[in-house]
Amino acid sequence: MSKDIIVIKLGGSIFEEKDTSLDDIADLYKKDQQMVIVHGGGAKVSLWLSKMNIPVKIVDGERATTSESLEVVAAVLGGLVNKEIVSALLDKGVKACGLSGVDGSIIKGKMRGGEMGLMGDISRVDTNLLQVLLNKGFVPVVSPVSLNQKEYRRTENERLLNINGDPFAGALACALKAKHLIFLTDTDGVKDQGGYVINKMTSLEASALVANGTATGGMIPKLNAAKATAANGTQTAIIDGRKSSAILRQLNGDNLGTIIKG
Repeated sequence: MSKDIIVIKLGGSIFEEKDTSLDDIADLYKKDQQMVIVHGGGAKVSLWLSKMNIPVKIVDGERATTSESLEVVAAVLGGLVNKEIVSALLDKGVKACGLSGVDGSIIKGKMRGGEMGLMGDISRVDTNLLQVLLNKGFVPVVSPVSLNQKEYRRTENERLLNINGDPFAGALACALKAKHLIFLTDTDGVKDQGGYVINKMTSLEASALVANGTATGGMIPKLNAAKATAANGTQTAIIDGRKSSAILRQLNGDNLGTIIKG
């Protein structure tokens, strides 16, 4: 197995009974494949926000984030979801290590403000900590809770930032010069205006789907990430993670969704 790095963005279905994503990661690990795992967990965050009677607002697939909701985002993504994934991988023999974008200043960002509040955009990426872990044989499992750059904070307490997991994964793939970026989703792939899956597209075609409104919701940040990684030579795949052995099959040439490159 090549030492070329793979960045995998896990979707929300990873703990469903038939999902094999973590088994695939374990198989790749046994073949000495270097990987960085990025996860979201939006559904679980929304569940906990609802339990606490905190309003949930999603705009174009991204969460409007108040200081109150950010506490839940950080606790659920950086804590509960991250440790569930790490512990499951450890059970499968993978030397996994749980992190967030805050650790080692991996990701710094700038808060958007306005209705998006503490949802942010990435301004700096530092992969030094990830490189150390990869070289020591670890599989970093990274939540997208990130560091709000000091100069952008309105108050000293606004140190944390919510970054969408899709551009987060894309930024890491670019900085690591990853060979593959794989988004595991609960859909068949990127669809055209007629509802048919587009098996292959260029970054320009991805831009057009966003611009003309064909791509909506959570597909928008995935395609925007794919555009950035394509310019860096990374091949992005947006595939149905519910299919058996989805990651392994995709890497072996069985396209299970949409490939974006060039």
